[in-house]
Amino acid sequence: QVQLVESGGGLVQAGGSLRLSCAASGRTFSRYAMAWFRQAPGKEREFVEAISRSGSTTYYADSVKGRFTISRDDAKNTLYLQMNSLKPDDTAVYYCAASSLVTASTAQAQYDYWGQGTQVTVSS
Repeated sequence: QVQLVESGGGLVQAGGSLRLSCAASGRTFSRYAMAWFRQAPGKEREFVEAISRSGSTTYYADSVKGRFTISRDDAKNTLYLQMNSLKPDDTAVYYCAASSLVTASTAQAQYDYWGQGTQVTVSS
């Protein structure tokens, strides 16, 4: 089992940047493919970005293409999401998730462990 704790959320103006972190504890972090999802008020949770166990493969939603970058540091047991050129539509609670799959997935059902989420609010 792995425990996940997100941090780095906050209030930022449109066009600004934030970096989210997800600290993992418990089982070996490098055994998991990882992902970020988000849930805006009144909407279903949606996929943002994912990264494979090795870090060699990443997937991203079209809505964040060219603006967000996922990365992982296995030595620090930490997942990151660098978010640039933020828009009001990016406002949501952001969750990190871990999957025992070797490759990453965009499907929520493939993820076994979830963090509690961190709020990101982008003002116009």
